[in-house]
Amino acid sequence: MAWDFSTEPEYEAKLAWAREFVDEEILPLETLELSQEQLDRAIRPLQEEVKRQGLWAAHLPPELGGMGFGQVKLGLLHEILGRCMYAPVVFGNNAPDSGNAELLAVGIEQTGREDQREQWLQPLLDGKLRSAFSMTEPGAGADPTMIQTRAVRDGDEWVINGHKWFTSNGSVADFLIVMCVTNPDVHPYQGCSMIIVPRDTPGVEVLRDIPTMEHPVEHFGRIGGHSEVIYRDVRVPVENLVGREGEGFKLAQLRLGPGRIHHCMRWLGQSQRAFDMLCERAVSRRLHGSLLAEKQMVQQWVADSMAEMTAARLMTLYAAWKMDQEGAPAARVEIAMIKYYGAAVLYNVIDRAIQAHGSLGFSTDLPLERMYRAARAARIYDGPDEVHKVTVARQVLKRYQPHEVPSEHVPTRREAAKRKFAELLELATAND
Repeated sequence: MAWDFSTEPEYEAKLAWAREFVDEEILPLETLELSQEQLDRAIRPLQEEVKRQGLWAAHLPPELGGMGFGQVKLGLLHEILGRCMYAPVVFGNNAPDSGNAELLAVGIEQTGREDQREQWLQPLLDGKLRSAFSMTEPGAGADPTMIQTRAVRDGDEWVINGHKWFTSNGSVADFLIVMCVTNPDVHPYQGCSMIIVPRDTPGVEVLRDIPTMEHPVEHFGRIGGHSEVIYRDVRVPVENLVGREGEGFKLAQLRLGPGRIHHCMRWLGQSQRAFDMLCERAVSRRLHGSLLAEKQMVQQWVADSMAEMTAARLMTLYAAWKMDQEGAPAARVEIAMIKYYGAAVLYNVIDRAIQAHGSLGFSTDLPLERMYRAARAARIYDGPDEVHKVTVARQVLKRYQPHEVPSEHVPTRREAAKRKFAELLELATAND
């Protein structure tokens, strides 16, 4: 089957518009110190323009207000949005809201709970509510089967107790989707469920937005903040279950597959931005009598970056294409590969751009140092590199069968080859 990443001219025109819109209208916002309220006001008219262009929440099917684009088209759009940290919010597909909307949509389709559409999904799509995804726990780390948060059925309510951290958007969310153990007597992959918890429910305590390498100072209200949350005897209706009981991990995989492709394409957009800065610096800065562009070391940085970015882009588009053709499970290996390879490319390209700018690149006068700090997290979230490499290796090795080692009484392969060659030589001589 031939690979095909092409899109129709009409969509190419949409991408061209998005590229100019991001660079001219959204990127300048990064230079301003805005509060959450100020940022919300600033991006609202931009969001309306995106809706008029038919690119709002493009990851969703048309019946949910999206465009129903496949993963290849979405990937190409996310490559553009990756250039600016605010662009996904403006286009209505920022994490975790985009993934949570997909979770709710799948859950409603499975269970027919139309009340969830009216109460949570539609307001989320309209931008009237914000959501958080509360799965990661201290101690569980890269092994989600170690999740300890429990949800116990008590009549017509779930009672939730647990400790989460790195809950994306937890401090600004109107509701959280919480991964809980609901069936502790079975394997964790069949024993966890996702439950909607309104942020103002008694017992929900957001302790802090965790300071990180990317955001060293705690700052509530920041888009993308990672919160530490305690759930103490939190009671919510049983109807707040997302999808079917015990299928939390199955839902999580539906959410993470496309999300990783979008991450990787956004990383390419960020890499391209850093690469542009590297090349502009190379042709502008003179040092020791010549331009940086004339130094072989810098030429190597440019060549390596270009090759790595091209490889990552083709790998990511292939993963997206395979998902479009065969579904997420069939693209499991490809998705895992782009997660760790794309993260490394992002880090490498930004690092070279900083090096080319010297002390200026290290300073906050340029966005490179912020991009660099954010890039380091890419090797950890959505599963660390090592987990994805194990996934790839295991899946690939399943395709191979062990060969039998010849015993001393069986001719070795070399001896067999020699005998075959002698037979061919004898046959050729006879024909002559």
